[in-house]
Amino acid sequence: MSIYLDNAATTPLDPAVFTAMTPHLLANFGNPSSQHQYGREAKATLEQCRKTIAGLIGADAEEITFTSGGTEADNLAIVSAVTCEKIDHVITTAFEHPAVLQTLKSLSKQYHTRISYVKYNEFGDLDLDHLEYLLRTNTRNLVTIMHANNEVGNLNDINAISRLCEKYQAVFHTDAVQTTGHVAFDLSGLNIHYLAASAHKFHGPKGVGFLYCRKGAHLARLIHGGGQEKQVRAGTENLAGIVGMTKALKLAYAERDTHQQHIQQLKNKLISNLVSLVPQVQFNGRSASLDKSIYTVLSASFASGGINLINYLDTEGIAVSGGSACCTGAASSVLQALGTDPKRTTIRFSFSRFNTMEDIDQVIEKLAVIYQVVAA
Repeated sequence: MSIYLDNAATTPLDPAVFTAMTPHLLANFGNPSSQHQYGREAKATLEQCRKTIAGLIGADAEEITFTSGGTEADNLAIVSAVTCEKIDHVITTAFEHPAVLQTLKSLSKQYHTRISYVKYNEFGDLDLDHLEYLLRTNTRNLVTIMHANNEVGNLNDINAISRLCEKYQAVFHTDAVQTTGHVAFDLSGLNIHYLAASAHKFHGPKGVGFLYCRKGAHLARLIHGGGQEKQVRAGTENLAGIVGMTKALKLAYAERDTHQQHIQQLKNKLISNLVSLVPQVQFNGRSASLDKSIYTVLSASFASGGINLINYLDTEGIAVSGGSACCTGAASSVLQALGTDPKRTTIRFSFSRFNTMEDIDQVIEKLAVIYQVVAA
C-alpha cells in the first residue's frame, strides 16, 4: 500500500504533463535565445506558453516572468517593490511562507525597511480593520499577504485586501503558490501588483514557476549574466519545464470544478471520521471550514499518545507531514502564532485529484488502530 497525502509539499506529475514535456527534452531542445531554426522554434514555444498562462489567470503575456519556482518569485516581487517602488513600510502577517518572512528580514537589515504585522484572532483570521489602520497611518506601503496558508489552509480575502490597497495606493504582493490551479481568479479585476506561483503545486514539474507583475509595476534584476525574460532574469529558460507548467495549468483549470468537488468530498470524509473516531481531535486555524480554507489542506491536532503518528503512518505506507516541507526540523512558526499546544501532534493531510475515497478509508483504519476504535 502506498498513499500520498502530502500534496501541499509537492504534487505528483500528471502523466499528460510528462508527455507534453518529452519532445522539448529530446527533439525540440533549442535555446530560445539562439537565432537559428532550433532557437526560433524554442522561442515561439516559450512565448506561446507565456500567452497561455496569462490567459488562464486574466493577465497579459508581458506581465508573466518565468522563474525557478515560488520562492524565487516571492523574492523577486518583494525585492523589486522595496528597491524599485521605493517602499519603506511593509505590512505582512505571521503566517507567511519563509520565502516572504526571511526576505523581509534581510531587507529590513539592508534598507531599514519597517515591517508591521496584521492582527488576527485565535483561528488565524486577519483583522482587515487593523490592515486598513496600518495603511492609513503609513505611506509608501507594500502589503504582502498569501492567498492560502500552506500549513493550515486558511484562505485570505485577496479581493478585499486588493481593494484596501487600491484605496490607499499601496503595492500588493500575494503568494498564490497553494491556490494557483486550484482557485479561479481573474487578475484583470484585482488590484494585485505581484503574484507568485509554482508548477509543482498543481501537478507540474519542480524547478519552474512564474511571477505575475502588473503593468506599471517594476522588476529588479536579481540574476545577472544575460538578457532573458525582458532583461530581468538572466539564464537560459527551462523550456521543457515551462511547457510542463503550462500543460499542468491548462489541465487544472479545464476540470477545476470537478477536481474541487472530488477533493472536497475526500476532505469532508476525513474530517467527519476523525471527529467520530479520534478522541480530542482538533483542527488548526480554519482548516476544517468549507469556505474559509483551501479544500486541498487539512491540519489536524492529536492528543499525545506516546507514539510518533507521522512515522507510524509512514511505516504503513501513508505519506503525510507535520507542516511545511520548507521548515523541516524547525518548529512551525504558523502553529506557534496560532498558539497550538506543542505537546499535541499536528498532521497536515493534503489532497489531490489523484487521491481516492479508498485512500481516506485506509488512513482512518490505521488511525483507528492507534486509538483502539472500530473504523466506520
